[in-house]
Amino acid sequence: MGNKLGRRYRSGAFSKALILGAIAASLGATACSRMDSREPDAEQLVTVDGSSTVFLVTEAVAEDFQIANRDIHVTVGVSGSGGGFRLLCGGEIDISGSSRPIKNSEQDLCKGNDIKPIELAIAYDAVTFAINKENTWATEMTTAELTKLWEAEAEDTVTKWSDIRPGWPDKEIHFFTTGTDSGTYDYIKSTLLDGKEGRSDVTSSEDDNVLVLGIARDKYAIGFFGFAYYQENQDKLTAIAIDDGDDANGKGAIAPSSQTVNNFTYAPFSRPIFINVNAQAAQSNMAVKAFVNYYLNNVGRLAEEVGYIALPMEDYQQEKDRFNRLSMEASQSR
Repeated sequence: MGNKLGRRYRSGAFSKALILGAIAASLGATACSRMDSREPDAEQLVTVDGSSTVFLVTEAVAEDFQIANRDIHVTVGVSGSGGGFRLLCGGEIDISGSSRPIKNSEQDLCKGNDIKPIELAIAYDAVTFAINKENTWATEMTTAELTKLWEAEAEDTVTKWSDIRPGWPDKEIHFFTTGTDSGTYDYIKSTLLDGKEGRSDVTSSEDDNVLVLGIARDKYAIGFFGFAYYQENQDKLTAIAIDDGDDANGKGAIAPSSQTVNNFTYAPFSRPIFINVNAQAAQSNMAVKAFVNYYLNNVGRLAEEVGYIALPMEDYQQEKDRFNRLSMEASQSR
């Protein structure tokens, strides 16, 4: 599987952005797309926002699509999965990216605004727990230890690495997490924390580049984010191998990889990621419909290119058929 990010990043801008100020990266990505000198007609504009995990895939698709369709402009922003759903259900964008399924409250918001979202799976991801390359003691952990590490109740009792296992350094742990609007944060809540909020003594950001940079600079740091961000920074980070205690998923600690996601052994942190399309926008704006069909025709290749795991090809055809059917049904029901 390729481990290079979209064309913007393959040129070296990704590494430069990390060095020069990753904290502004998500704002810059959004601002750049919306400050483009072109001012296309509404029928030539496709607006996308949401998950930083899905951003990498969508940016690559958008770049290829606009080369083939120079009369259509696609803007891609980053506001987290939750932020993307609020924009989508508020009628402010055509497509949101999410690293989790839509919540009931978000479905209600969409329904209240007469918006019908179509959820489309685009790839598999592995939520990756990462540490600094100089951390040689925590390369393997259990899910029970991760829960002990991240739960809110641990703020006063688990502050040093030695609080996790005797013999580990008596040094303060520095936590880096995705923001609370992030689908990845929600996923960790559901898989590790029984739906509860995690600890608050953390550095959090909706921009995963910030998390990568923080861990890369700090021997005693730990954090989590999408697999592609680890893939691009393997020279700076180590992915923790996880033991979920269930031999049916594979014995011992298992590290994230294309193989362990596909064979379901990287548990419970393998997951699908999605785009969610405003069905009415897809039917009324042919640019949106063309972009989504292009997305589903090409995302398998591009997902692998940026560092995620492609779905089986037949799944993409099924998602494409379902998208076209549901967008047509939405237009007929209005």
